[in-house]
Amino acid sequence: MNWLLRLRRPATAWALVGLTALLAAALVPLSLAAGQNPLATGGANVVIALSFAAVGLVVAWHRPQNPIGWLMLVLAAGFIFFIDSGLYNVLNYRLGHRLPLAPVVLLLYHAESEPDFVLVPLTIFLFPDGRLRSPRWRRVVGGALTLAAADVIVQAQMVVYALTNHRTQVDASGQLLLSNGAYAAFGAPVGLIFFAFWALAVGYQVVSWRRAAGERRQQLSWLMAGGAAALISFLAAIAAGALPHSVRGAIGDVLVCGIAALPVGMGVAILRYRLYEIDRIISRTLAYTIVTGLLVGVYAGLVLLATRALSVSSPVAVAASTLAAAALFTPVRRRVQQVVDHRFNRVRYDGDRMIEAFAVRLKDAVDLETVRADLAGVVCQALEPAHVSVWINERG
Repeated sequence: MNWLLRLRRPATAWALVGLTALLAAALVPLSLAAGQNPLATGGANVVIALSFAAVGLVVAWHRPQNPIGWLMLVLAAGFIFFIDSGLYNVLNYRLGHRLPLAPVVLLLYHAESEPDFVLVPLTIFLFPDGRLRSPRWRRVVGGALTLAAADVIVQAQMVVYALTNHRTQVDASGQLLLSNGAYAAFGAPVGLIFFAFWALAVGYQVVSWRRAAGERRQQLSWLMAGGAAALISFLAAIAAGALPHSVRGAIGDVLVCGIAALPVGMGVAILRYRLYEIDRIISRTLAYTIVTGLLVGVYAGLVLLATRALSVSSPVAVAASTLAAAALFTPVRRRVQQVVDHRFNRVRYDGDRMIEAFAVRLKDAVDLETVRADLAGVVCQALEPAHVSVWINERG
Protein backbone atom coordinates (compact mmCIF):
# COMPACT_ATOMS: atom_id res chain seq x y z
CA MET A 1 0.00 0.00 0.00
CA ASN A 2 2.99 2.33 0.33
CA TRP A 3 3.28 2.64 -3.45
CA LEU A 4 -0.38 3.69 -3.57
CA LEU A 5 0.24 6.41 -1.00
CA ARG A 6 3.24 7.65 -2.97
CA LEU A 7 1.03 8.02 -6.05
CA ARG A 8 -1.21 10.49 -4.23
CA ARG A 9 0.73 13.47 -5.48
CA PRO A 10 -0.15 16.51 -7.59
CA ALA A 11 2.07 15.15 -10.37
CA THR A 12 -0.11 12.04 -10.62
CA ALA A 13 -3.27 14.13 -10.77
CA TRP A 14 -1.82 16.33 -13.51
CA ALA A 15 -0.71 13.24 -15.42
CA LEU A 16 -4.24 11.85 -15.39
CA VAL A 17 -5.64 15.20 -16.53
CA GLY A 18 -3.04 15.33 -19.32
CA LEU A 19 -3.97 11.80 -20.38
CA THR A 20 -7.64 12.77 -20.47
CA ALA A 21 -6.86 15.84 -22.58
CA LEU A 22 -4.76 13.79 -25.04
CA LEU A 23 -7.51 11.19 -25.37
CA ALA A 24 -10.06 13.96 -25.96
CA ALA A 25 -7.83 15.47 -28.67
CA ALA A 26 -7.40 12.05 -30.30
CA LEU A 27 -11.16 11.75 -30.64
CA VAL A 28 -11.19 14.30 -33.48
CA PRO A 29 -8.91 12.47 -35.97
CA LEU A 30 -10.39 9.10 -35.02
CA SER A 31 -13.94 10.37 -35.67
CA LEU A 32 -12.97 11.92 -38.99
CA ALA A 33 -11.16 8.75 -40.09
CA ALA A 34 -14.25 6.72 -39.18
CA GLY A 35 -16.45 9.07 -41.21
CA GLN A 36 -18.26 10.46 -38.16
CA ASN A 37 -18.85 13.97 -36.86
CA PRO A 38 -16.55 14.57 -33.84
CA LEU A 39 -19.16 16.77 -32.13
CA ALA A 40 -21.87 14.16 -32.57
CA THR A 41 -19.55 11.34 -31.51
CA GLY A 42 -18.21 12.81 -28.31
CA GLY A 43 -18.94 16.53 -27.95
CA ALA A 44 -21.17 16.31 -24.88
CA ASN A 45 -19.30 13.28 -23.55
CA VAL A 46 -16.02 15.20 -23.65
CA VAL A 47 -17.59 18.09 -21.72
CA ILE A 48 -18.82 15.69 -19.03
CA ALA A 49 -15.49 13.87 -18.83
CA LEU A 50 -13.49 17.10 -18.64
CA SER A 51 -15.76 18.37 -15.86
CA PHE A 52 -15.03 15.22 -13.88
CA ALA A 53 -11.32 15.64 -14.63
CA ALA A 54 -11.25 19.31 -13.56
CA VAL A 55 -13.13 18.70 -10.32
CA GLY A 56 -11.08 15.57 -9.64
CA LEU A 57 -7.86 17.53 -10.11
CA VAL A 58 -8.92 20.23 -7.63
CA VAL A 59 -10.13 17.70 -5.07
CA ALA A 60 -7.03 15.51 -5.43
CA TRP A 61 -4.82 18.59 -5.12
CA HIS A 62 -6.45 19.94 -1.95
CA ARG A 63 -7.68 16.65 -0.43
CA PRO A 64 -5.20 13.99 -1.61
CA GLN A 65 -6.34 11.59 1.12
CA ASN A 66 -9.91 11.64 -0.21
CA PRO A 67 -10.32 8.90 -2.86
CA ILE A 68 -13.20 10.69 -4.58
CA GLY A 69 -10.89 13.06 -6.47
CA TRP A 70 -8.78 10.17 -7.75
CA LEU A 71 -11.87 8.19 -8.73
CA MET A 72 -13.11 11.17 -10.75
CA LEU A 73 -9.79 11.43 -12.56
CA VAL A 74 -9.76 7.73 -13.41
CA LEU A 75 -13.40 7.91 -14.47
CA ALA A 76 -12.74 10.83 -16.82
CA ALA A 77 -9.76 9.17 -18.49
CA GLY A 78 -11.57 5.83 -18.78
CA PHE A 79 -14.69 7.42 -20.24
CA ILE A 80 -12.79 9.19 -23.03
CA PHE A 81 -10.69 6.08 -23.69
CA PHE A 82 -13.91 4.08 -24.07
CA ILE A 83 -15.08 6.41 -26.87
CA ASP A 84 -11.67 6.46 -28.56
CA SER A 85 -11.24 2.71 -28.42
CA GLY A 86 -14.72 2.22 -29.88
CA LEU A 87 -13.74 4.37 -32.88
CA TYR A 88 -10.45 2.46 -33.11
CA ASN A 89 -12.40 -0.82 -33.28
CA VAL A 90 -14.63 0.59 -36.04
CA LEU A 91 -11.59 1.61 -38.06
CA ASN A 92 -9.90 -1.75 -37.70
CA TYR A 93 -12.68 -4.34 -37.70
CA ARG A 94 -15.47 -2.54 -39.59
CA LEU A 95 -13.67 -0.36 -42.15
CA GLY A 96 -10.75 -2.71 -42.76
CA HIS A 97 -7.81 -0.56 -41.60
CA ARG A 98 -4.97 -2.60 -40.17
CA LEU A 99 -4.05 -0.70 -37.04
CA PRO A 100 -1.42 -1.68 -34.47
CA LEU A 101 -2.47 -3.21 -31.16
CA ALA A 102 -6.05 -3.60 -32.39
CA PRO A 103 -6.69 -6.81 -30.35
CA VAL A 104 -5.41 -5.12 -27.20
CA VAL A 105 -7.64 -2.10 -27.76
CA LEU A 106 -10.64 -4.36 -28.40
CA LEU A 107 -9.92 -6.22 -25.16
CA LEU A 108 -9.54 -3.00 -23.14
CA TYR A 109 -12.69 -1.54 -24.69
CA HIS A 110 -14.83 -4.37 -23.36
CA ALA A 111 -12.91 -4.91 -20.12
CA GLU A 112 -13.14 -1.33 -18.83
CA SER A 113 -16.73 -0.47 -19.76
CA GLU A 114 -18.37 -1.88 -16.61
CA PRO A 115 -15.81 -0.53 -14.08
CA ASP A 116 -16.48 2.96 -15.45
CA PHE A 117 -20.18 2.40 -14.92
CA VAL A 118 -19.55 1.42 -11.29
CA LEU A 119 -17.24 4.33 -10.45
CA VAL A 120 -19.97 6.99 -10.46
CA PRO A 121 -22.20 5.34 -7.82
CA LEU A 122 -19.03 4.45 -5.90
CA THR A 123 -18.10 8.16 -5.65
CA ILE A 124 -21.65 8.86 -4.46
CA PHE A 125 -21.35 6.16 -1.80
CA LEU A 126 -18.02 7.57 -0.58
CA PHE A 127 -19.19 11.19 -0.58
CA PRO A 128 -18.10 13.49 1.05
CA ASP A 129 -15.04 12.25 2.99
CA GLY A 130 -14.25 8.99 1.17
CA ARG A 131 -15.48 6.72 3.96
CA LEU A 132 -18.53 4.53 4.46
CA ARG A 133 -20.41 4.86 7.72
CA SER A 134 -21.37 1.22 8.24
CA PRO A 135 -19.78 -2.22 7.67
CA ARG A 136 -23.05 -3.25 6.00
CA TRP A 137 -22.52 -0.71 3.23
CA ARG A 138 -18.90 -1.77 2.91
CA ARG A 139 -20.13 -5.26 2.07
CA VAL A 140 -22.52 -3.81 -0.53
CA VAL A 141 -19.73 -1.82 -2.19
CA GLY A 142 -17.37 -4.79 -1.98
CA GLY A 143 -19.98 -7.01 -3.64
CA ALA A 144 -20.48 -4.53 -6.49
CA LEU A 145 -16.71 -4.26 -7.07
CA THR A 146 -16.39 -8.05 -7.02
CA LEU A 147 -19.17 -8.34 -9.58
CA ALA A 148 -17.48 -5.71 -11.74
CA ALA A 149 -14.22 -7.70 -11.59
CA ALA A 150 -16.10 -10.87 -12.58
CA ASP A 151 -17.69 -9.00 -15.48
CA VAL A 152 -14.26 -7.84 -16.66
CA ILE A 153 -13.09 -11.46 -16.71
CA VAL A 154 -16.15 -12.60 -18.66
CA GLN A 155 -15.80 -9.74 -21.15
CA ALA A 156 -12.11 -10.55 -21.62
CA GLN A 157 -12.90 -14.22 -22.26
CA MET A 158 -15.54 -13.19 -24.79
CA VAL A 159 -13.03 -11.03 -26.67
CA VAL A 160 -10.39 -13.78 -26.63
CA TYR A 161 -12.96 -16.24 -28.00
CA ALA A 162 -13.89 -13.81 -30.79
CA LEU A 163 -10.26 -13.18 -31.71
CA THR A 164 -9.22 -16.83 -31.74
CA ASN A 165 -12.27 -17.85 -33.79
CA HIS A 166 -12.00 -14.87 -36.16
CA ARG A 167 -15.45 -13.55 -35.25
CA THR A 168 -14.56 -9.91 -34.71
CA GLN A 169 -17.41 -8.08 -36.36
CA VAL A 170 -18.31 -4.87 -34.52
CA ASP A 171 -21.25 -2.49 -34.67
CA ALA A 172 -21.13 1.26 -35.34
CA SER A 173 -19.98 1.99 -31.77
CA GLY A 174 -17.14 -0.57 -31.85
CA GLN A 175 -18.78 -3.28 -29.74
CA LEU A 176 -18.48 -6.92 -30.70
CA LEU A 177 -21.61 -8.24 -32.34
CA LEU A 178 -20.88 -11.54 -30.65
CA SER A 179 -21.80 -9.96 -27.33
CA ASN A 180 -25.38 -9.48 -28.43
CA GLY A 181 -25.97 -13.23 -28.10
CA ALA A 182 -23.25 -14.93 -26.10
CA TYR A 183 -22.99 -12.27 -23.43
CA ALA A 184 -26.72 -11.61 -23.01
CA ALA A 185 -27.28 -14.44 -20.50
CA PHE A 186 -24.68 -12.91 -18.16
CA GLY A 187 -24.90 -9.25 -19.12
CA ALA A 188 -28.63 -8.72 -18.52
CA PRO A 189 -28.68 -9.69 -14.80
CA VAL A 190 -25.37 -7.90 -14.25
CA GLY A 191 -26.86 -4.73 -15.72
CA LEU A 192 -29.85 -5.00 -13.38
CA ILE A 193 -27.56 -5.46 -10.37
CA PHE A 194 -25.49 -2.42 -11.35
CA PHE A 195 -28.69 -0.40 -11.76
CA ALA A 196 -29.70 -1.48 -8.25
CA PHE A 197 -26.25 -0.37 -7.06
CA TRP A 198 -26.95 3.11 -8.47
CA ALA A 199 -30.33 3.19 -6.72
CA LEU A 200 -28.75 2.09 -3.42
CA ALA A 201 -26.11 4.81 -3.67
CA VAL A 202 -28.75 7.50 -4.18
CA GLY A 203 -30.95 6.07 -1.42
CA TYR A 204 -28.00 5.89 0.95
CA GLN A 205 -27.25 9.58 0.54
CA VAL A 206 -30.92 10.62 0.66
CA VAL A 207 -31.31 8.89 4.03
CA SER A 208 -28.05 10.46 5.21
CA TRP A 209 -29.29 13.89 4.12
CA ARG A 210 -32.53 13.52 6.05
CA ARG A 211 -30.63 12.62 9.21
CA ALA A 212 -27.75 15.08 8.85
CA ALA A 213 -27.43 18.55 10.32
CA GLY A 214 -25.11 21.52 10.07
CA GLU A 215 -22.17 21.36 7.70
CA ARG A 216 -22.72 17.77 6.61
CA ARG A 217 -26.29 18.55 5.64
CA GLN A 218 -25.09 21.45 3.50
CA GLN A 219 -22.58 19.16 1.80
CA LEU A 220 -25.28 16.61 1.06
CA SER A 221 -27.53 19.41 -0.20
CA TRP A 222 -24.90 20.27 -2.83
CA LEU A 223 -24.79 16.60 -3.84
CA MET A 224 -28.59 16.46 -4.09
CA ALA A 225 -28.73 19.66 -6.13
CA GLY A 226 -26.03 18.49 -8.54
CA GLY A 227 -27.61 15.04 -8.84
CA ALA A 228 -31.06 16.49 -9.46
CA ALA A 229 -29.71 18.81 -12.17
CA ALA A 230 -27.86 15.91 -13.80
CA LEU A 231 -30.94 13.69 -13.72
CA ILE A 232 -33.18 16.41 -15.17
CA SER A 233 -30.64 17.05 -17.94
CA PHE A 234 -30.44 13.35 -18.75
CA LEU A 235 -34.22 12.93 -18.89
CA ALA A 236 -34.61 16.12 -20.94
CA ALA A 237 -32.01 14.83 -23.40
CA ILE A 238 -34.01 11.63 -23.79
CA ALA A 239 -37.20 13.65 -24.34
CA ALA A 240 -35.36 15.72 -26.97
CA GLY A 241 -35.32 12.58 -29.12
CA ALA A 242 -38.89 13.42 -30.10
CA LEU A 243 -37.78 16.71 -31.70
CA PRO A 244 -37.20 17.08 -35.46
CA HIS A 245 -34.05 15.41 -36.71
CA SER A 246 -32.43 18.71 -37.72
CA VAL A 247 -32.27 20.01 -34.14
CA ARG A 248 -32.49 16.80 -32.14
CA GLY A 249 -28.75 16.12 -31.91
CA ALA A 250 -27.67 19.65 -31.02
CA ILE A 251 -30.32 20.19 -28.36
CA GLY A 252 -29.73 16.72 -26.90
CA ASP A 253 -25.99 17.36 -26.60
CA VAL A 254 -26.56 20.71 -24.88
CA LEU A 255 -28.96 19.11 -22.41
CA VAL A 256 -26.62 16.20 -21.69
CA CYS A 257 -23.91 18.69 -20.70
CA GLY A 258 -26.04 19.42 -17.64
CA ILE A 259 -24.77 16.14 -16.18
CA ALA A 260 -21.59 18.09 -15.38
CA ALA A 261 -23.55 19.64 -12.49
CA LEU A 262 -23.00 16.42 -10.51
CA PRO A 263 -19.18 16.60 -10.24
CA VAL A 264 -19.32 20.38 -9.76
CA GLY A 265 -21.73 20.04 -6.85
CA MET A 266 -19.62 17.29 -5.30
CA GLY A 267 -16.46 19.37 -5.65
CA VAL A 268 -18.01 22.42 -3.97
CA ALA A 269 -19.24 20.26 -1.10
CA ILE A 270 -15.95 18.41 -0.56
CA LEU A 271 -13.85 21.59 -0.65
CA ARG A 272 -16.51 23.48 1.36
CA TYR A 273 -16.24 26.46 -0.97
CA ARG A 274 -19.22 28.79 -0.36
CA LEU A 275 -20.92 25.81 1.19
CA TYR A 276 -23.83 27.63 2.76
CA GLU A 277 -24.99 29.33 -0.45
CA ILE A 278 -26.76 26.23 -1.72
CA ASP A 279 -30.20 27.44 -0.57
CA ARG A 280 -29.72 30.73 -2.40
CA ILE A 281 -28.52 28.98 -5.58
CA ILE A 282 -31.44 26.55 -5.54
CA SER A 283 -33.98 29.32 -4.96
CA ARG A 284 -32.52 31.50 -7.72
CA THR A 285 -32.36 28.61 -10.19
CA LEU A 286 -35.94 27.57 -9.49
CA ALA A 287 -37.20 31.14 -9.61
CA TYR A 288 -35.61 31.99 -12.95
CA THR A 289 -36.65 28.65 -14.42
CA ILE A 290 -40.27 29.25 -13.40
CA VAL A 291 -40.18 32.87 -14.60
CA THR A 292 -38.69 31.84 -17.95
CA GLY A 293 -41.35 29.18 -18.43
CA LEU A 294 -44.16 31.59 -17.53
CA LEU A 295 -42.90 34.37 -19.81
CA VAL A 296 -42.31 31.99 -22.71
CA GLY A 297 -45.85 30.72 -22.24
CA VAL A 298 -47.24 34.25 -22.12
CA TYR A 299 -45.22 35.27 -25.18
CA ALA A 300 -46.34 32.25 -27.22
CA GLY A 301 -49.96 32.70 -26.12
CA LEU A 302 -50.01 36.38 -27.06
CA VAL A 303 -48.47 35.69 -30.47
CA LEU A 304 -51.01 32.97 -31.21
CA LEU A 305 -53.88 35.12 -29.95
CA ALA A 306 -52.84 38.12 -32.03
CA THR A 307 -52.08 36.24 -35.26
CA ARG A 308 -54.81 33.59 -35.19
CA ALA A 309 -57.74 35.15 -33.31
CA LEU A 310 -57.26 38.88 -33.94
CA SER A 311 -55.61 38.61 -37.40
CA VAL A 312 -52.82 41.02 -36.48
CA SER A 313 -49.78 41.00 -38.75
CA SER A 314 -46.96 38.79 -37.55
CA PRO A 315 -44.23 41.46 -36.99
CA VAL A 316 -46.62 43.65 -34.97
CA ALA A 317 -47.77 40.67 -32.90
CA VAL A 318 -44.21 39.59 -32.16
CA ALA A 319 -43.19 43.13 -31.17
CA ALA A 320 -46.22 43.61 -28.91
CA SER A 321 -45.76 40.21 -27.29
CA THR A 322 -42.08 40.93 -26.66
CA LEU A 323 -42.89 44.25 -24.99
CA ALA A 324 -45.59 42.61 -22.85
CA ALA A 325 -43.24 39.83 -21.74
CA ALA A 326 -40.51 42.37 -20.92
CA ALA A 327 -42.96 44.48 -18.88
CA LEU A 328 -44.08 41.42 -16.92
CA PHE A 329 -40.55 40.24 -16.12
CA THR A 330 -39.85 42.32 -13.00
CA PRO A 331 -43.19 41.89 -11.18
CA VAL A 332 -43.38 38.19 -12.06
CA ARG A 333 -39.78 37.59 -10.97
CA ARG A 334 -40.34 39.41 -7.67
CA ARG A 335 -43.49 37.46 -6.86
CA VAL A 336 -42.06 34.09 -7.90
CA GLN A 337 -38.86 34.76 -5.95
CA GLN A 338 -40.87 35.42 -2.79
CA VAL A 339 -42.79 32.17 -3.18
CA VAL A 340 -39.63 30.14 -3.88
CA ASP A 341 -37.68 31.76 -1.02
CA HIS A 342 -40.54 30.96 1.34
CA ARG A 343 -40.06 27.28 0.56
CA PHE A 344 -36.37 26.82 -0.31
CA ASN A 345 -34.49 29.81 1.15
CA ARG A 346 -36.30 30.44 4.41
CA VAL A 347 -33.36 32.29 6.00
CA ARG A 348 -33.50 35.01 3.36
CA TYR A 349 -37.30 35.08 3.45
CA ASP A 350 -37.44 35.49 7.24
CA GLY A 351 -34.67 38.08 7.13
CA ASP A 352 -36.54 40.16 4.54
CA ARG A 353 -39.72 39.99 6.63
CA MET A 354 -37.86 41.14 9.78
CA ILE A 355 -36.24 44.05 7.94
CA GLU A 356 -39.57 45.16 6.47
CA ALA A 357 -41.20 45.03 9.90
CA PHE A 358 -38.32 47.02 11.42
CA ALA A 359 -38.63 49.66 8.68
CA VAL A 360 -42.34 50.06 9.45
CA ARG A 361 -41.64 50.47 13.19
CA LEU A 362 -38.81 52.91 12.49
CA LYS A 363 -41.20 55.38 10.80
CA ASP A 364 -43.06 56.00 14.04
CA ALA A 365 -40.11 55.73 16.46
CA VAL A 366 -38.95 58.88 18.26
CA ASP A 367 -36.99 57.50 21.21
CA LEU A 368 -33.32 56.81 20.40
CA GLU A 369 -32.95 54.08 23.03
CA THR A 370 -35.99 52.25 21.68
CA VAL A 371 -34.59 52.37 18.13
CA ARG A 372 -31.20 51.12 19.30
CA ALA A 373 -32.72 48.21 21.24
CA ASP A 374 -35.00 47.35 18.33
CA LEU A 375 -32.06 47.46 15.87
CA ALA A 376 -29.96 45.19 18.07
CA GLY A 377 -32.87 42.74 18.38
CA VAL A 378 -33.40 42.60 14.60
CA VAL A 379 -29.69 42.00 13.98
CA CYS A 380 -29.64 39.21 16.57
CA GLN A 381 -32.67 37.53 15.01
CA ALA A 382 -31.51 37.86 11.42
CA LEU A 383 -27.78 37.11 11.75
CA GLU A 384 -27.53 35.31 15.12
CA PRO A 385 -24.15 36.89 16.03
CA ALA A 386 -22.25 36.04 19.20
CA HIS A 387 -22.22 39.72 20.27
CA VAL A 388 -23.90 42.94 19.09
CA SER A 389 -22.79 46.49 19.80
CA VAL A 390 -24.44 49.66 18.51
CA TRP A 391 -22.27 52.78 18.39
CA ILE A 392 -23.97 56.18 17.98
CA ASN A 393 -22.13 59.37 17.07
CA GLU A 394 -23.69 62.01 19.32
CA ARG A 395 -21.73 64.97 17.84
CA GLY A 396 -23.55 67.51 15.73
